[in-house]
Amino acid sequence: MNKLLLATWNIGKIKELSEFLSDLPVQVLSLKDVYITEEVEENGKTYKENSQKKALFYARCSSLPAIADDGGLEIDALNGEPGIKSRRWLGYDATDEELIKHLKKISKELPDNNRNAKFKTVVSFALPNGKVWSSTGLVKGVIAKKPLVGLSEGYPYRSFFFLPDLNKYYFERQLSEEEKKLYNHRYKAVRKLIPIISRVILNSFQDLNSIE
Repeated sequence: MNKLLLATWNIGKIKELSEFLSDLPVQVLSLKDVYITEEVEENGKTYKENSQKKALFYARCSSLPAIADDGGLEIDALNGEPGIKSRRWLGYDATDEELIKHLKKISKELPDNNRNAKFKTVVSFALPNGKVWSSTGLVKGVIAKKPLVGLSEGYPYRSFFFLPDLNKYYFERQLSEEEKKLYNHRYKAVRKLIPIISRVILNSFQDLNSIE
């Protein structure tokens, strides 16, 4: 079976991407599965730059087609922060618990009439030969004053992200399967790439199967 590498260390992303790609005739692999330990410095100025950099690096490193993404939480009242620095909002790669604690403080300071925010992501699909495609997905909501109790591993900000249209938090156990697809920003981006990935599977993967 053809192989597709998920170029991320984030457990939450691995789980989501695996689900979103489950209808494709590919074996989805993680970096751990192919014994890759190298990490890419995410020093791009945009989600797209970081997303493509990761996808291309790991595609070349593994000799497999690879998918990577980069995105973040953008809060209107903070001029789009933390944005591209979402994981490094505290100046370093903070833990989920540290980020939740920080956003708890921020949420109390946001004005009641402007708590709007959005999750935005750019997903990139790259081949070892350097070809790369990208797509964008986003979901709009508001920052709740108090977080939902619990934690979705790898997604600390979802504890605060509320979807007014559904009257639910953007939290896996809160949403139905249909709602996950309608509102998940990563799902929206991945689905745009499915036709390209499918075409590559049908026409080009034969040239990429030297890795057992």
